[in-house]
Amino acid sequence: MARPSSAVTAKVGDNNFLKAVAAISTFAGWCSAAMILSAVFITCQMIFMRFVLNASTIWQTELVVYLMVTATLIGLPYVQHMRGHVNVDLIPIMLPRRLRFYLSIVTLGLSIGIVALMLYYGFDYWHIAWSKGWTSDTIWAVRLWIPYMALPVGFALFLLQLIADLVAVVLKIDTPFGLEAN
Repeated sequence: MARPSSAVTAKVGDNNFLKAVAAISTFAGWCSAAMILSAVFITCQMIFMRFVLNASTIWQTELVVYLMVTATLIGLPYVQHMRGHVNVDLIPIMLPRRLRFYLSIVTLGLSIGIVALMLYYGFDYWHIAWSKGWTSDTIWAVRLWIPYMALPVGFALFLLQLIADLVAVVLKIDTPFGLEAN
């Protein structure tokens, strides 16, 4: 069943924790959008430098890649808050309300577990880059702990939003899968 074209966001009710997480996720979305916009402007500047001024570029390509990857990771909680991920809800629609609730709990629990694992390994990878002083193999020689910080930060924010979604469903502030009762 198709959802209405208007934006569907996670419900927060009067719960201060859910409101705080929603604000953090929205801020992360704005930061992600700013990074994408910056990457577009830097790409335009790089094209101008290469093809109009016939000058070489040193940092632009690498920075654009780092900005786009970081924007993707930092934007995860916003997309989750806005219910923007691809959603196949055929099974939840067919289930009675009680089973839909339990399926939602299991799905969110598994998602929290997977993202927590990704957060752990993302932090570990960032920490190795930081402690060993890794740099990129380019002329710019970026200290890699800086762009790699997007891994633990992005997954931590995503994990926080998933936990908020679970809390909202358990407290019956939001409905499982954002679907109304049968």
